[in-house]
This record gives sequence, structure tokens and C-alpha cells, in this order.
Amino acid sequence: MSLPANHPHVAFGKTGILIVNLGTPDAPTAAALRPYLKQFLSDRRVIETSPLLWQPILRGIILNTRPRKSARAYAKIWRQDNNESPLRYYTRQQAEKLSSQFAPLPVYWAMRYGNPSIADTLQTMREDGCDRIVVCALYPQYSASTVASVYDEVFRCLMKMRWQPALRTVGAWHDHPDYIDQLAGHIKSHLAQLDWTADKIILSYHGLPQKYFDKGDPYHCHCLKTSRLLREAMGYAETDMLSTFQSRFGPAKWLEPYTDKTVEKLAQDGVKNIVVVTPGFLSDCVETLEEIDIMLRKDFIAAGGQQFSCLPCLNDSPAGIASISAILTETLGSWA
Repeated sequence: MSLPANHPHVAFGKTGILIVNLGTPDAPTAAALRPYLKQFLSDRRVIETSPLLWQPILRGIILNTRPRKSARAYAKIWRQDNNESPLRYYTRQQAEKLSSQFAPLPVYWAMRYGNPSIADTLQTMREDGCDRIVVCALYPQYSASTVASVYDEVFRCLMKMRWQPALRTVGAWHDHPDYIDQLAGHIKSHLAQLDWTADKIILSYHGLPQKYFDKGDPYHCHCLKTSRLLREAMGYAETDMLSTFQSRFGPAKWLEPYTDKTVEKLAQDGVKNIVVVTPGFLSDCVETLEEIDIMLRKDFIAAGGQQFSCLPCLNDSPAGIASISAILTETLGSWA
């Protein structure tokens, strides 16, 4: 049956995959960091304080001071070859390699904060004919401040669509066998390449305010389960593979033990050689490359340590792509 000449063209019939990472500024400058931080720190999933109290602090103090500090951190790790942050580079690479894995299903990528936005990417997917979409927030351990924030934004965008696609979201995969196996193999390979033996392995996860845990956020439990499964897979005792939390912000209490305090104390107590692993980050970013590999390394050596190694994230390595592929395959199910 032919359609009338004036019938609007509507593409349909495709299944698409959308992977979403945290976000990145467009440049390592204070001018670029300000709108990025404003969007990030205005998210009610990230900062649960009432906007009536928080927004004056954010706009009057934080956005006038923190962008310069954050820009200096980004400048240290910015990729000069293609003028982009490592997080943006690796997320795009992950999408491209996943596209090869799942062809002919298209794989798209977006950022929760910054560009490319979830809204623009979903619109592109819909225009390309994707009426079934699997969305994967690239955080193995669930937290309302990360995973829920991504899916919140996806659903907000769908509210504006005349013809919404069917949607499936990826749940927590902190204990998925493929993720654990690939990460354990990645750690073993890294350790084998060192010409020294690690006295301790630090599993450093992004921090979360303690009050979020007290309200029922499962993130802390997910992190500790990931750590336990990694220890079991690699044959380590809990005293030799420690779980810590990094990236505190503000004066409130955050999940403990803190990575920086733990590492400094280890060095002071005579521990000379450590390897730091960041299981909650699938892609290297400012938190892994600047906060850990530059600043934490400096603190450890200053406190008396000798050998320090920060394990690269899974990034777009075969192990990284295999772990994400396994999660997506399960979620796709009959849509594949």
C-alpha cells in the first residue's frame, strides 16, 4: 500500500544500543569547565541538598573557584593528539568496537553531562529508525547518583517524543561473571608485566556521601561485592587487596576508608610497593589519571613508598569490550 505524497517520513524497525558515560568538558579551560560543572552539580541525584540552599553556594562560590582548579587537572591528562579528554576518546572507541561486535545493530554513545548529550543522541537514534533501544550506563556498581541519573535523563527525553521507542536498561553488573573474569585477567596481566612485586593492591572506588548509603543506596555493598569476587578469582586475602573510596567533595562524611589516607598510612607503616586498581571506572578519566596516577602517586612516594603503579582501566581493550558485550547481549535478549 503506497502512502500519500504528503505523509511525513518516519523511519522505524531498528534496534539500537546506547552507551552512556559520566561526561566531560569540551576543553581543559575554566570557561569550558564552568557550564560542565554547573550541569553536573545541579543534578538532584548528585547533590540532594535543597536547591534553595545549594544553588546560591554553587553559583556564588563553587562556580567561581572550582572551574580553574578542575581545568588544571584536566590539562594534565588532556589528549593533545585529538584535542579531547581521555573519557570522551575511550567512550567513542568503545562504541565503535561494540558496533563491530553487534553489527548490524548500531551502537551510539552519549554523556550524562556535556557533549554529546543524551537528548541529542536519542533524537538521532529515533531519526535513524531505532524504535527499540537498549541503554547501558557505564557504571558496573549501581548508585542513584550515577546509574539512576542516566536513566532519569533518558526518560525525561522520551517525554518529549511523539513516537517513543521501546526501552530496556542495563541493571547493575558489579557481580557479573564476565566483568569479574575480564577484570581479574586484566589485573593479572598488569602484575605480570611489573619488574617488582606489589605488597598491597588497592581497589579504589569513586566515593559517595555516607548519608546516601544511610538512605539505602546499594553502591557501597556493590563495591565490596566486586572486591570480594575479585579476591576470590585471584586468590588474595582481604588484607592484601584493600577496598577504598576516592574523590571526596565538601565537608560531609563520605564512604570510608579514604583512598588517599589509606595509601599514606601504608607508606608510613613501611609498605613500599602498591598497585592501585579502579574497578568502578570502565574508562580512564581525570579521576584515574590525575587524581590517582599523578597526585596519589606523589603522596605515596612522599610518605615513604617506593614503587607505585596505577592499572589502566579496561577502556577499549579486548577485555573491556568483552565485558560490556556480555552485559548488552543479556539485556538485548530477543531484540538481538
